[in-house]
Amino acid sequence: MDEIAIIGVGMHPWGKWGRNFAEYGVHAAREALTDACVDWNDVGFVSGAITVRCGYPGYVAGSTFARALGFNGAQVASTYGACASGVTALSAARGQILSGACDVAIVIGADTTPKGFLAPSDGNRPDDTDWLRFHMVGATNPVYFGLHARRRMALYGATPDDFALVKVKNSRHGMHNPNARYPKEYDLEDIAHSPVVSDPLRLLEVCATSDGGAALVLSSMDYARSRGVMDPVRVAGLSTVMPTYPDTVIDLPYLATDSAAVVDPPSLSFKESIGARAYAEAGVGPQDVDVAEVYDLSSALELDWYEHLGLCAEGEAESLLRAGETSIGGRIPVNPSGGLGAFGEAVPAQAIAQVCELTWQLRGQAGHRQVDGARVGVSANQGLFGHGSSVLLRR
Repeated sequence: MDEIAIIGVGMHPWGKWGRNFAEYGVHAAREALTDACVDWNDVGFVSGAITVRCGYPGYVAGSTFARALGFNGAQVASTYGACASGVTALSAARGQILSGACDVAIVIGADTTPKGFLAPSDGNRPDDTDWLRFHMVGATNPVYFGLHARRRMALYGATPDDFALVKVKNSRHGMHNPNARYPKEYDLEDIAHSPVVSDPLRLLEVCATSDGGAALVLSSMDYARSRGVMDPVRVAGLSTVMPTYPDTVIDLPYLATDSAAVVDPPSLSFKESIGARAYAEAGVGPQDVDVAEVYDLSSALELDWYEHLGLCAEGEAESLLRAGETSIGGRIPVNPSGGLGAFGEAVPAQAIAQVCELTWQLRGQAGHRQVDGARVGVSANQGLFGHGSSVLLRR
């Protein structure tokens, strides 16, 4: 797959600001355009990641952001894939650039979230599986996180201390991130004293909901070179895969798995296949990765991603963590941004924010959270209803 350049990145700090989501997206977009030294009128494609909570403007996020920035006649699209929305928007922009339809594209995601955990919209919708999982069994997102933590304990002997150590590590990274909502370092005692939310997970181990925004300015390699950017960070691989039948590990909102009684499971699980596609497109493997940003909606889920991305063998995530290998200074630092635990969920923005962080890392611009010599970075994310999300960057 041909590569495209990331020539600009920008973010609006995460928090609970209570303002229109478009404000956060515009702020991030202007930062990214300034970073790229690109005029808004030179952008040929606007790719907006949708937020479903902010009324009709959120459903047409691409044009909402474009109108706020000033309609400029560019092509525009809006995409939704739950937590994978940022990468589905990035994928659309990459396609426009590689097809020759435009030289420069901008990808924007932003969200304003409610207080508490995310839930389906109001109404009676018994044919909606996401509505059903709340109303039939009360399976909120934290319930799902707790079930996966229990699964990890049963399969690999993980302990509550292992989950807490993930939070300790990420908070140590996140305290150096000016865009993080929680730039504070926590220790094991802090976590132990926080209330249980979904056993065995405690409050400090579960991702909050947040407001925030992130943006990327992308271009063809020829355009980047014409602007004197000879060695840009490049999107070398991108994955938006869905599961392969039979999918034998439960994921919300579904309340059952496929049966493997008469059909063998696929060679890769769904989450393993997400990173595998990005690696294959880029022609690299896990052994080439210097830094990773992964989906830590709970601290326990981060451990799963070490294995799904091939950073260690199955069942070895706890050992990798305890050896300090996933901390800055270790063999493969994970979530140097502080992760979603430090940011909170701003759903359409979070996969874009991961790419922003990896870009800063590969440019050597991450300050006190810099991973020395980082040249290859990978992200991993996941959306409900079988949306995979991974981006492989290199320089």
